[in-house]
Amino acid sequence: MLIDVVKVFIPPVISFVVGILFAPVLTNYLYKHEMWKKKSGKSAGIGGGGTPIFNELHKLKDTGTPRMGGIVIWFSVIVTVLGAWVLEQIFPGSVTLSKLDLLSRNQTWIPLFTLALGAVVGLIDDLMEIKGSGDYKAGGLSLGKRLLIVALIALATAVWFYVKLGVHTVGLPTGWGIFDAGPLFIPFFVLVTLAIYSGGVIDGLDGLSGGIFASMFAAYGGIAFYQQQINLSAFCFVIVGGILAFLWYNIPPARFYMTETGSMGLTITLAVVAFMTDTLGHGYGVIILPIIAFPLVITSLSVIVQVLSKKFRQGKKVLLVAPLHHHFEALGWPAYKVTMRYWILGVMSALLGMVLALIG
Repeated sequence: MLIDVVKVFIPPVISFVVGILFAPVLTNYLYKHEMWKKKSGKSAGIGGGGTPIFNELHKLKDTGTPRMGGIVIWFSVIVTVLGAWVLEQIFPGSVTLSKLDLLSRNQTWIPLFTLALGAVVGLIDDLMEIKGSGDYKAGGLSLGKRLLIVALIALATAVWFYVKLGVHTVGLPTGWGIFDAGPLFIPFFVLVTLAIYSGGVIDGLDGLSGGIFASMFAAYGGIAFYQQQINLSAFCFVIVGGILAFLWYNIPPARFYMTETGSMGLTITLAVVAFMTDTLGHGYGVIILPIIAFPLVITSLSVIVQVLSKKFRQGKKVLLVAPLHHHFEALGWPAYKVTMRYWILGVMSALLGMVLALIG
């Protein structure tokens, strides 16, 4: 038990330290090369039309503050995970290093791969956004292209689950049995991943996304620990460590923003971890995902409701501006109040989902 605790809680401390030390180096580079949007706001929302309220709220925010702060997260995670593995290979038989090595084929290969792949694609999008943000039409990958890429990553992962791991069921609470989806498990996996990725638009206020993602991964880390998936648990907490290092520099006033290189990798990996803690862990990590990820769910739903309302109600809006956190901003709430109340909601949702998973 003590060995498991060491493996789960020492690596995140390492990833936090790595992130804290690396962030100033990254910050200096980002500011030196002016890695931010050259024009604030956006020209059109998802449903079309202008976004004057959003642009007014962000006229002083988007420019002058670098993007790509999410690099801190995945860099610290990769350095921690691969660093411990390399040291264990160099000094085989070391009890201390073997405790810290959490890289395993059956638990951490897949989520580490999706985190890295999502981060790289997000980084490309961020670089395009920076290069082309003088002209809105030239900046970044379109939403359709990003959704397609996420779907392809999810499809490849789902096929791996279905073919290599033999997973085709979804866990249900005790007494309800297990739902056997058969081949439909693959499109279900893709849809869940796309749904979680859509909630990545929560990255809109200083400190907001970092606090929310930290709560969600901590909850799944606790669930994995209960399931004795110790390496997966440690991996989740290593991500938390990296997020907290990012958050140290992202709290108001933010030194940089997470943007796609952080949010894409984290959202895809969150979906993967949910499936890893499902039937593979003899639990039901997927069915409780909407609870643990409730802030992402309401953020995504707020955008959908706004778009549908504008489309079918002759341009009438439900919210002043979407996503929901910007609606509260438009109502006059200070950004820090919105962020901290979301943090509270995120922690409560994560705790509720984790408890339901453990008692089920």
